[in-house]
Amino acid sequence: MDENRLRALAAESARVQERFFAEEAGLVLAVGRVLVDALRAGRKVLVFGNGGSAADAQHLAAELVGRYLYDRPGLPAIALTTDPSIMTAVANDMGYDAVFRRQVEAHGQPGDVAIGISTSGRSRSVVDALRAARERGLVTVALTGNGGGHLTGAVDHLIDAPSPDTPRIQELHGLVIHLLCQIVEETLYPR
Repeated sequence: MDENRLRALAAESARVQERFFAEEAGLVLAVGRVLVDALRAGRKVLVFGNGGSAADAQHLAAELVGRYLYDRPGLPAIALTTDPSIMTAVANDMGYDAVFRRQVEAHGQPGDVAIGISTSGRSRSVVDALRAARERGLVTVALTGNGGGHLTGAVDHLIDAPSPDTPRIQELHGLVIHLLCQIVEETLYPR
């Protein structure tokens, strides 16, 4: 790789982000308000995904429980990707597709927010968990890309990165996660 290739990749990431926010900034604000309303009402956020999306799920939960930009009380958020005993027990006994669904069934209550992250929108474990969450009365949000896959029409709020490339999708997801955290923090705990 040379500098020109590196610049081209960075420019493509910027184009994906600019295109998304030109069309969907209101959606991100709406999802931020959903999170604020749920947390203000004493509800919690359940977030999950596989691979890099699992890392994004953990990142979002960590920013809400810990802090984003400044000190404030912790907020209830659980990354359903972090307990290997639960993950392996459910995968062993029920199959991997059930690892997030089962946890949503155990922890999810009406009014909570379930956020599933799948760059393709086709991850069965994420799709099944979001369907279960919707059936249980949770507000459902999906972060996906390339048209949304099986999550199109299956969730209350679809944040769909306009790219077929997993790295560009994940880069947008990271920005969206930070912006959602900032909306929550500034709204619930203004300085």
